[in-house]
Amino acid sequence: MSVTVKLSPRSKTAVTVAVMLAAIMQMLDTTIANVALPHMQGSLSATQDQLAWVLTSYIVAAAIMTLPIGWLSGRFGRKNVFVISTVGFTLASLLCGIATSLNEMIAFRILQGLFGASMVPLSQAIMLDINPKESHGRAMALWAVSVMIGPILGPTLGGFLTEYYSWRWVFYINLPFGAVVLFIVLTLMPETEREDRRFDALGFFALATFIACIQLILDRGHQLDWLDSMEIQLYCALVLSALWVYVIHTKTTTNPFLTGAIFNDRNFLTSLIFMFFIGLILLATMALLPTYLQNIMGFPIFDVGNILAPRGFGTMISMFILGKVADRFDPRGLVLFGLLLTAYSLALMCEFNTFVPARIIVITGIMQGFGLGFVFMPLSTLAYLTLDAKYRAEAAGLFSLVRNLGSSIGVSIAFSLFARNLQTQHAYLSENITPYSMAIGIQQLPQVLNNEATAALMLLDAEINRQAATIAYLNDFKLMMWVVLAMLPMVLLLRRPPTTSDNSVQA
Repeated sequence: MSVTVKLSPRSKTAVTVAVMLAAIMQMLDTTIANVALPHMQGSLSATQDQLAWVLTSYIVAAAIMTLPIGWLSGRFGRKNVFVISTVGFTLASLLCGIATSLNEMIAFRILQGLFGASMVPLSQAIMLDINPKESHGRAMALWAVSVMIGPILGPTLGGFLTEYYSWRWVFYINLPFGAVVLFIVLTLMPETEREDRRFDALGFFALATFIACIQLILDRGHQLDWLDSMEIQLYCALVLSALWVYVIHTKTTTNPFLTGAIFNDRNFLTSLIFMFFIGLILLATMALLPTYLQNIMGFPIFDVGNILAPRGFGTMISMFILGKVADRFDPRGLVLFGLLLTAYSLALMCEFNTFVPARIIVITGIMQGFGLGFVFMPLSTLAYLTLDAKYRAEAAGLFSLVRNLGSSIGVSIAFSLFARNLQTQHAYLSENITPYSMAIGIQQLPQVLNNEATAALMLLDAEINRQAATIAYLNDFKLMMWVVLAMLPMVLLLRRPPTTSDNSVQA
């Protein structure tokens, strides 16, 4: 399939804006509902555990539907798939806004994820198509801005809309932007050539079952006591069966669901592993911080958004810098710098307490956004450096799939570990409380402790919960720090980009 697309400068700018806006919308919806969940609870008559499905249903649906993007764009054309995705995503956003029950919300969020799945990978493929190879570094910097800034700005925008309007506006906000994207794509974006390729239904079904069951295990495991539950045992059996079916089927079929040639590229394969962990770190951190700031620090919802907003500015600054200097430096060195800065920011977060100043949270957020930006953009360039252009759509879909899978697994693991650590730390602190203990700040409790036994016990238990929750949050941050540090040696697996002299010799 030919992927050479020539546009006038004005049309190129408009298409770039449209695809970036589409990617921002899709990524924004991974986190924009986080801060609004407590406000949804009453409207949807749901428990806190049930509300987690509002987040995970969207991410899992997007991850599953990302799988056939390569086949769909080849069979029906990238423009047509992009248009259908934009229309479906926008209408699903409207339905989410008018949902009146939890079941409706979950169903509409699944639709939102299914239609929105192709918007990020196709936006990446389109950016590569409309820019010459020598400008791919700058193009990926622009694209990475949309992908990174979406989940970071989500809590900020969600907090503002929820505070001053309604939680329903976190979904209605997509309507005008969806209309703009649709108009530009329909009028200016050219279509790419199509290819006749058979759809591997068995391979898709096996992978979809594998992904869905892993997510169900992580979401339900801590509630059902893991393998002691027949439901979790069933999910584990389905995971193993689906994996076995996919491996055997891929080895025996002449037309596998995922082209094996893309995994022969070392840079792309290594970048996939990186993307999994980047997705895990990015979204897990963003899912934990809003609840930490509201429940532990006592910030109102709008202030939470303002405190988290500078993370986005850190990412934008890094993308601006990379867009100017990316072509002058070895991308591997940029990735290494980004990982070290991200690890350092997480190390600082491990020192948080119940009275940490807001400016410290802002500083660590800026550092983390800056560091992740330095990792994400160079990786997006290195991943496609030596990959055949005909595999771009399929590779971009797999790239987004791995990132989404990392994000969903990261959120589930983070909250599961938090729930477990909360119980453990609560029991530990309760066992060590004596009239002479000062470690939990008894001296700071009101005078009511001296004359009202019931009130005293309630206040004491609330303080124990607060301290236990703080420790649980810090344990999650520490785990993420070690994950980032473990990624450092993987930089050695990335191949350096060819120099000008190398290209001239090959020519």
